[in-house]
Amino acid sequence: MTEKTEITICLGSSCFSRGNKKLVRIIDEYLKKNRLKDKVFYHGNHCFGHCDKGPVLDINGKLIEEVSENNIYDILDQHFGF
Repeated sequence: MTEKTEITICLGSSCFSRGNKKLVRIIDEYLKKNRLKDKVFYHGNHCFGHCDKGPVLDINGKLIEEVSENNIYDILDQHFGF
């Protein structure tokens, strides 16, 4: 059995005010479109403690700061090899 990719998005107020509400939806749509829902454990977390560099995303333990609508697709494509 292949281990699932874990994607954790910060749902803290600072990251949310910086755009994570849209990112939550974009990531969910990306996973559906690319048929990755069964291969990914996607969930939220309250805070990573990097509020000044948010929005923040964690993919398999790698913290990614300053995530935006402009770079989220590149981040996901790079991780999943698309």
